[in-house]
Amino acid sequence: MSIVYLNGRYLPIEEAAVSVLDRGFIYGDGVYELIPVYQRQPYRMAQHLARLQHSLDRIRLANPHTPLEWETIVTGLVAKQPFDNQGVYFQVTRGVAKRDHTFPKDVPATVFMMSNPLATPAADVVESGIACVTAVDLRWMNCDIKSISLLGNVLMRQFAADRDAVETVMFRNGFLTEASASNVLIVRDGGIVAPPKDNLILPGITYGAIYDLAQQGNIPFAMRPVRESEVWTADELWLSSSTKEVLAITTLDGKPVGHAGHEGRPGPVFRKMFALFQASKPAP
Repeated sequence: MSIVYLNGRYLPIEEAAVSVLDRGFIYGDGVYELIPVYQRQPYRMAQHLARLQHSLDRIRLANPHTPLEWETIVTGLVAKQPFDNQGVYFQVTRGVAKRDHTFPKDVPATVFMMSNPLATPAADVVESGIACVTAVDLRWMNCDIKSISLLGNVLMRQFAADRDAVETVMFRNGFLTEASASNVLIVRDGGIVAPPKDNLILPGITYGAIYDLAQQGNIPFAMRPVRESEVWTADELWLSSSTKEVLAITTLDGKPVGHAGHEGRPGPVFRKMFALFQASKPAP
């Protein structure tokens, strides 16, 4: 029986219930986070909580907890699970109120948290890479908010699934943005290039980890707008996220990624970054 957290209580998931008038249910009025946990140790929790604060600020919702309180709740939930590697998902909504688009006054936020086994890519997937497809990014202009209103992302993820692909890589006005549930990075001439952390992408925590690890590993890293043409001629393409970690894209719209020597296979910069990332995780 899975134990979850809801508004101050740890309880079996079967007993957890939220009002149908919760604004998260009615409007998708809320934000969320997912923290990977290795060997019962949260990975980059401070960065996740900082991003949560950014999202809450952007939707003008007061944070119901201090960072220390969040850490206590997270570690308390982690301790109640029977598995060591976990993905802790939590969301904060604007609470329960009559249906009215305007923000309700003096309504407590709804806080829900659950933890599931962390499913990271299998070794054979890491070794072979994955297939992705492309599409025009038709989502809203506030993608830096980690909003629970994810219909645009859901449609893009299903677009990939319908084509037997893992992810949809999106472009807006001729420039790379991100994938439906991942950041996208490219490699050119031995260096990493990634879109800037603006309102058109979610500022991924794993994206940030890759930036830090690139500095440690002496891998050049440029954060700038990436033209669509650069994606098609890149030496390597990667996805990054809390569950995918760092993963090589080896085919895009059915075409192999890369050039002679590693065409259609994970490249040498990916292999170096993958090793750096694995070494950065909490040890058993």
